[in-house]
Parts: sequence; structure tokens; C-alpha cells
Amino acid sequence: MSNQETPAASPRQVSHRGRSAGPAANSNKDAEEVPEFEPFMLLPRGPPPLHEFLDIWDLDMLKQPHEVNKQRHHTHLYANNLLIVRRAQEFEIKITFNRPYKPEEDKFAVEFVIGASPQYNKGTYIPVFPKEEQQSTWRGRVVDSTENVVTMGITASPDCIVGKYRFYVAVVTPYGIRRTRRDPANDIYVLFNPWSPADTVFLDDEEEREECVLNELGIIYHGAYDDVSERAWNYGQFEYGILDACLLILDNAAMPLTNRGDPIKVTRVASAMLNSKDDEGVLVGNWSGDYTYGVAPTSWTGSVEILMTYVGSREPVCYAQCWVFAAVFNTFLRCVGIPGRVVTNFFSAHDNDGNLKMDIILDENGRIDRNRTKDSIWNYHCWNECFMSRPDLPQGFGGWQVVDATPQETSDGMYRCGPASVAAIKHGQICYPFDGPFVFAEVNSDVVFYQRNKEGSLHPVKVNPSHVGRMVLTKAPLGEGRRDITDQYKFPEDSAEERRVLEKAEELGCHRQKRSVSEGDVDVSIPAKEVRVGEDFELVLEFRNRSGQRRTVDVYVSGTVVYYTGVPSAEVVFKTPTVKLEPHKDFKEVINVRSQDYMSKLVEQGNLHFIATGKVKETGQIITAMKTITMHNPKLRVQVSGQPKVNEEMWVSVEFFNSFKFSLENVNVRMEGPGVMPYKSKQYSVIAPSTSITWTETFTPRRAGYTKVMASLDCAAIRQVYGEADVNIVP
Repeated sequence: MSNQETPAASPRQVSHRGRSAGPAANSNKDAEEVPEFEPFMLLPRGPPPLHEFLDIWDLDMLKQPHEVNKQRHHTHLYANNLLIVRRAQEFEIKITFNRPYKPEEDKFAVEFVIGASPQYNKGTYIPVFPKEEQQSTWRGRVVDSTENVVTMGITASPDCIVGKYRFYVAVVTPYGIRRTRRDPANDIYVLFNPWSPADTVFLDDEEEREECVLNELGIIYHGAYDDVSERAWNYGQFEYGILDACLLILDNAAMPLTNRGDPIKVTRVASAMLNSKDDEGVLVGNWSGDYTYGVAPTSWTGSVEILMTYVGSREPVCYAQCWVFAAVFNTFLRCVGIPGRVVTNFFSAHDNDGNLKMDIILDENGRIDRNRTKDSIWNYHCWNECFMSRPDLPQGFGGWQVVDATPQETSDGMYRCGPASVAAIKHGQICYPFDGPFVFAEVNSDVVFYQRNKEGSLHPVKVNPSHVGRMVLTKAPLGEGRRDITDQYKFPEDSAEERRVLEKAEELGCHRQKRSVSEGDVDVSIPAKEVRVGEDFELVLEFRNRSGQRRTVDVYVSGTVVYYTGVPSAEVVFKTPTVKLEPHKDFKEVINVRSQDYMSKLVEQGNLHFIATGKVKETGQIITAMKTITMHNPKLRVQVSGQPKVNEEMWVSVEFFNSFKFSLENVNVRMEGPGVMPYKSKQYSVIAPSTSITWTETFTPRRAGYTKVMASLDCAAIRQVYGEADVNIVP
């Protein structure tokens, strides 16, 4: 025996034994073979005589896209050869026996098993019987019995585990239970069911179901509220391998199978797993502008490439920003059957202390103090809404729920957000789970301008209560249009209902700035402007003197390149005009902005943020105005040619002309189309000024219907360059 101490076992080698009788069932892919024969008693050597009893010759799962199950269950679009059904709705299977079925004498059951160590009381082993008097949690009945073939109808319970089940047919004999051998081709996926009133994700609106469950084509809104841009996205929830990828996400989270029937728990786990901040999640967030070791967030055109890369590498995929997190999360939601949509909140506050304030510090003369102004407001922020009842909340707070996978703040120790009831947000009931105060602040914070005196004290001089959460948009169902859903998040500004909501929110811990700042008689505003990247333009300041006396204003105009998160990069314009205003008159001050001032300092999604501040000499009043100018990029030209028919070869070409005075280097071009074309990419080392590229690819549509072929062009010098072409495929 050695005197040396035995080294301590590593934590990975520690056994669960002694804590529980068996390992936790937290993986859908773990399988435990069910015995083909399960004896009731100790048997003599050799198999018992079973020829008198039923034997199964054939199983038909009716799993083809054109057959009854996938058609009725709205799962015919999945590129998957297995049976895919939705819970709380009957599906059918055909069993061929060796002889006609005799209900009085023969006893059989179909069995559904999920995960390891299946147990009936855990919902991981479910026997389903053909007789009404003998039922389990899932219902079964004989729909038809003709000669040797029995058609059985099976209805999964409305709260059953969502995932991939193994399937057996078991015949009861006096000696024991005889089962069919495991055949992976007979495995069954069971999904959430928005079409069934018994399911907690039931959505009683056919157009909304068509859009929020079955539509693969997305539109994501970005830019500024008064200059909205949009881009297409391929959710691809029905593409080959995506359903398995979504179940893998829950497996990688080690989510107990017993929790996978609850959409509240599923979406909460998934919102944490879509980012890699504190786990081996799907996407790595990156806002730095340096994407050397991955794909720039602006380059992606859909979710399929991201999810399949994650499955193949088992590593988080680089890189994502808010709309990528939201788009991939939306694929997950629609794929497993939870109605989901991507929502964009323009001027979205990131309030991490619950005070509902974004603070801008001015000096004594009204000039912005960049060193002391630290709060930022995202030009836009994308999150998701999913539809479900909320039995854990008071009545009326079901329906659309905010879930957000972008890692901003932790919730219960992990970077995730939601589900938070949209109705509860609107009515200020932010005490309910989950993360209500954070979402409330994103749409309801004030922008408060403080003047800093020489001794360092701050006092508010202007409050803008309507800048944050200016507009909330999502895609309209079954069309190209947008839908403004701001009124679902908050009541109109200064309405009696809004004041009551803010009082309620204050009672529950969110304290907004009291509006005690007196109004002056001089106003300034900056109208919206459409500007293309590389253009010179005029910034107009519109002043209004509402008094009967002359006014003189010393104005400070600062123009800064900002990331879309509102974080400043570099100041490119600074002007200090003095404006003289006549009584009851309007006046326009024009400031010329040259492309040479901002082009070399633009960052990705490079917007220019202008703040005009000033002090009225006669009254000491502070005036302020803010405007984000979205820089519009050139477009890709996408053209489709050929016979738009299933299984007929077609062509798509992508064209781009470099209109800039500089070369574009290391340019990545991507294209894809749901149902017609898998994702493809091509690299160009240099695109010289005043030259163009044309990339042509062939594709063969797999299914009929309206779709798009979408493309993106991305390089360090210019981001957010997109194009798309409509295509209607006939059978």
C-alpha cells in the first residue's frame, strides 16, 4: 500500500449515486431499448408458444406529406421523413396483424417512449389502448378494422412532453408482453398545437396561425422610427434537420423532459440557450465591428445555416446581434409549434437600474457634456413575442409574451428575458414573472436633460417622455406590410390611462422622472432626412418663437457616428450658430454635412446622431432636439429566371455595382430561398470603384408556393446591403 495520498477525483467523475436512484431524464436523444418480450413469470427454457396470439406484420405510420396525418396537423411542410403530429389532436396509424383483430379476446396497446428510464408517472412512457374503457393520459380508439388491418386513432394529451418519441406495438399474452422491434423509421415527433383550444399555445386566429407558425419568410425592421428600413429573413423552420436542431438546443440546456410540455419553461430555457453568454448556446454576440473569426451579423440571410453549423460543430456560432438572436429564436418557436413573431422597438432603452431614465448631461451653456453622458438608447432593438396562455398569472395576462435572447441583463442568474406578458406591461403590472420591469423600461423610459453647475450639482431642465419606445413594429400577417403594435405596449402619451399605469409601475418599484420642468416659449426640432451613404446633405434645424418678444439662442449642434445600440463612435460635426428669432416667427438654420467628414469614421450600420442644444439668452431656457439619420446603403439586384416549377432547374443572379470612390475588400455574398434553394456563399477579394460583380447560381425548387430568393453583401467597409426576388413555384 503506497503512503502517497490518492488524488481527489475530478468533479466530472463524481457519481450521482446516493442522491437519486437513477440519472435525470434530460435528453431527448438518450434511448433505452424496451425488451421485445417482457415475461410475466419465470419461464422454462425456450420461447413460449405465442403462435396463437396476435403478431404484427406491418406498421404504416401514414407519415407522407400528402397523407392524412401531416395534412390535418399542418406538418406537411417539414422536410422530414418521420411522422410529425401536434398534441391534443387525433392522428392515425395502420397496424397489420397476422389475422383479424378480435376485440373481445385480443389485447394490445401502442406505446410511446421518450428519453432514458421511461416512466408512466413522468409522462415519458405512455401506453395507448384501443378500448374506451381502458385509457391512459393519451386517448386511443379503433377507427376502422378491415380484415387484418386495424386503423387506430391516437390523441396525445394537451400537456404532453414535446419532442421525439420512440414507438412500439405491444401484444399482451398470458406469458408476457410481445413488442415490435425498435425501428427508427417509426419514431414520432409531437409538437405544440396552436390549432387546438386544449393546448396552452392555442391561437384563435387563422391568419395569425398561418403567419406566426407556418410562414418561413420574415421581414425584420431596422433603421429609425421615421425612416424604417426592412430586410427579408429565411426562418426555414421546415428545412431538413432544423426540428432536430431545436430539440438539441433543449438537450444541451439539460432541460428535464418533464418540463418540455410547458411553453413558459420551454421559451425561458430557449431564450438563455440562443446566446452563449453563460452556456454553450447557439450564438455569440458581438458588437465590436471586428468579425475576423466568424461571420458578420449583417451577413446572415437566414437561420438554417446558423442552426446547422451549431449542430455540426457543437460550438456556439459567431456572430450575432439583436435581430439575429430574434430571428433564430423565431425559427425555434415556429418549429416546435409555438406562435412567434419578431418585434422591433424603435428607440429602445437599456435601463439596468429600474429608474426609467436616460440621462443627458449639459454644461452651464447648454452644450452636451460627452464625458459625463453615459446612458445610451438603442436606435432599435429586436425581440420576440410568443403566444400562450399564462395560467401562472391573473386572468387577462395571457396572449402575446415578450421573450428576448439578446444578452443584455441577467434574469435568475442567466442572460435571458421573459416570457413577460405584453398586457401586463401595458397596464404597469410589472411584478409578475418574468422580467416585466426591464421590458417596461425599454418602451417607457424618459430622456432627461440635466444642466450641470460649476459646483457639480445637476438639475433637470427638460424631460422628453415620448422619445423612448417611439414605435413598435412587426410584420403584418400574410403580406408584405408592417403592423404598428405600439398601442399593445402602452397607452397614448399624457392620457389618463398612461398616468394610471405609471402610478401603478411606481408602486411596484419603477420610478419615472417627475415632470416638473417648466415649458419655455422657444422650440427646436430636426425633421427626418433620407441620406444615402457617401452623400453630402443639409441638416435643417427648425426654430419656433411662441413669444411676443425677440429671442436669441446660442446653439450647439453635435453630430456623432453611433452604433445602432446608440453607443457613440466619433464626433464628425460640431457647429455653434447664434440664432435670432423674431416674435411669433419660425426660422430655419441649415448646416451642411459633407461626406468627407463622416465616411472615414462610419461604423457598421453607421448612423449619424445629431443633438441640438442651446440656451435662450433672454430667459435662460434650455432647448433640445435629437435626430438619428439612417444612412441608406446601395441595394443588390436579384433576378430569377427559368420555369418556376417544382423539380425544374432555375437560375438566380445577384448583381452589385460599386458606386463608391474606394475599393471594397474581402466581400462576402450570400443567397438562399426557403423551399427552393439552400444557402450558398461566395467570396470576392476586391470590388474596385465603378465596377460590378454578377454571381449566377442554379437551383431546383422542392415544393410549390410563393417564396423569395434573398441575398446579402457584406464587407468591413459597408454592411446591411441586401436584395431579394419574388418567385411563385407551381406544382
